[in-house]
Amino acid sequence: MQEVAALTWDALYDELLSFVYARVKDKSTAQDIVQDVFIKVHTKGSQLREAEKISNWIYQITRNAVADHFRKVSRNIEPVNVNWESSYHEFNDCVSRCLKVLMGSLPDKYRRPLQLAEIENLTQYEIAEQLNISYSGARSRVQRARKMLKDKLDELYFIKTDSYGNVIVCKDRRPCCCSRDC
Repeated sequence: MQEVAALTWDALYDELLSFVYARVKDKSTAQDIVQDVFIKVHTKGSQLREAEKISNWIYQITRNAVADHFRKVSRNIEPVNVNWESSYHEFNDCVSRCLKVLMGSLPDKYRRPLQLAEIENLTQYEIAEQLNISYSGARSRVQRARKMLKDKLDELYFIKTDSYGNVIVCKDRRPCCCSRDC
């Protein structure tokens, strides 16, 4: 660790800055990454076991910091680049209204546990307690109610969703039992 302390900021800064800049192509981002690298070097210096490998160790930290930067950037979507109006689908509201109507058509034995789980956001333990039934009974009723509701939905509609669960296609298979304006 003494070699880490002996290394000065000026001795490595320009070299690492060039290394990082060649990868990120932005001077201020490169400076931020190099700053983070030096912080890690000084806070994690005790983890270095072989002082003669300090250069390799610092460059490994730097490569990891650059990779972390690109992972972070790839996950972030700039809000200005998102067209919020076009990303909203009225299908979601339509299917939601139909689900509520279809939920009302379930037998009370299944409708009530499903309402408690999905609308009131109770846990299945809380549902069991409130309905004075066993936990496994509550879990079973919620699962059966979901299946019944799914079967009714599949019978009435062809619904296709995107990878986020948003409804992108909703077509009637036969006349609907709910009054909807979509």
